[in-house]
Amino acid sequence: MERYDVIQGAESFYYKGSDIGILVSHGFMGTPQSMEYIGKELAKKGFTVYGLRLTGHGTHYYDIEQTTYEEWKQDFLNGYQRLKQECRHVFILGQSMGGTLTFHTASQGLDLDGVIAINPAMTSIPSMEPYRSRHTPRYLKEDHPDIKDPNVHEITYDKVPVRSMRELLSLMDETKERLSYVTCPALVLTSTVDNVVPPENSAYILNHIQSAEKRQHMLRNSYHVASMDFDKDTIVAQTAQFVQATVAKKKVHERIFYFLNSLRFFFTSSKIK
Repeated sequence: MERYDVIQGAESFYYKGSDIGILVSHGFMGTPQSMEYIGKELAKKGFTVYGLRLTGHGTHYYDIEQTTYEEWKQDFLNGYQRLKQECRHVFILGQSMGGTLTFHTASQGLDLDGVIAINPAMTSIPSMEPYRSRHTPRYLKEDHPDIKDPNVHEITYDKVPVRSMRELLSLMDETKERLSYVTCPALVLTSTVDNVVPPENSAYILNHIQSAEKRQHMLRNSYHVASMDFDKDTIVAQTAQFVQATVAKKKVHERIFYFLNSLRFFFTSSKIK
């Protein structure tokens, strides 16, 4: 349970639009503020957008220290279920750890139309690897967010609990083992220069998911927090294009399925007569 109030500007957001819903998630130590521009721009295109705040984020680092990755997994499921109640089509979009969670969610056999991940963490975060089995120090000083645009300010904590880093690494380990269960369409957006999560993480994901439709788009003018960086409009455009194309293709398949079933019913009825 969180003990601290949500920081002003770090609240979750919800924009009601069409029957196509997109769940949007920030990453480790981030807040919905880092996805706010993406969310608003997607909402302008008519989509229903829910920007969730992961438990322990956007309050105080004491809160995230007491949070487990099981709670973050549940946050995603709750967000998906909320959109599923209101939308016919549901996509999930996550950045960094949010990207890890999109693939974990997609591996669970849900009625999910597609996933979009921005610089997803899956195989390695070099700066965290030394702390897999260490319990001291309790906190590390948080570096400046990895954003190329010098005019951007991201809401985050000034300290990161080592315990929380281990939770993230455990989430990555578990999700990596589940990638073969991911079969829905997937779009991975990867910064060519990422000083936190190496681009090889994205390559690993694309090589191990079983989606028939999967593609990668490289972001050439952004660092890790690309949703707030110079390529943010590219992210919006690529996401909207992916979502619209996926839904259109699904509708064609549904019409073909309906037509074939109608023919089967017609011929079956004729034989009975």
